[in-house]
Amino acid sequence: MLTVVDLDDIDRRILDELQRDGRLSNVELAERIGLSPSPCLRRVRRLEADGYICCYRAVLDRERVGLGLTVFLEVKVGTHSDANATRLQECLATMPEVISSYIVSGTADYLLEVVVADLRHYEEFLMGKLLQLDVVQEVKSNFAIRTVKSRAPLSLDQLVPVN
Repeated sequence: MLTVVDLDDIDRRILDELQRDGRLSNVELAERIGLSPSPCLRRVRRLEADGYICCYRAVLDRERVGLGLTVFLEVKVGTHSDANATRLQECLATMPEVISSYIVSGTADYLLEVVVADLRHYEEFLMGKLLQLDVVQEVKSNFAIRTVKSRAPLSLDQLVPVN
């Protein structure tokens, strides 16, 4: 069974709408979900304060801005320890090419999403940054050929409703 989250139907509708269009004005959002603006704004502020809404940002077209190469990297570390994990995670956080990083189970320890301009820039990132880290033992690169689905809203209708 899925985890019960303290979100009622109105909260979920607010989150659905904001995932689809974070630039909605409070008046537009209130109209879409059937609330008056004041209670709608109070709910949005509560959802922000409670950490359900992490941030608002513009999503850029990678090709249009000249960052057309997406690579998924499977990274294995040499020696597993808290210190090495912390050091690697701190290094990854400083690398702007790494747009997402996950600790995973399976054949790799980390899965990274790296976005760069082209193959030459990827080589510079790989050889000049990632492989310079002594904790990195092995890297396998998977190049994205074409994006089929990306940045989809989270499906909140699978959550167990609050009674």
